[in-house]
Amino acid sequence: MKKYSCLRCHTDMRYIGHETINLGRFLRGWLDVEIYICPKCGKMEFFNASERLEEMAAEELPQRTCPNCGREHDFDYPKCPYCKYEY
Repeated sequence: MKKYSCLRCHTDMRYIGHETINLGRFLRGWLDVEIYICPKCGKMEFFNASERLEEMAAEELPQRTCPNCGREHDFDYPKCPYCKYEY
């Protein structure tokens, strides 16, 4: 376990466990996280516990095709970066 200080109140955070989280409908796969909580203010933080951190960072985001211009771009843009079509 690592030692972390709360970003809000600077109290030492307490390790509460390890979980594997489903990344959801838009991202592929699962993410192993270590969970810490601040006993003073209740702030929780999740830290990547995966040994695949570098590999995951190199993976591309899922793509979306713009219905207006037909070009592909990362799914998380609120509008097409090419033609500015708003979703």
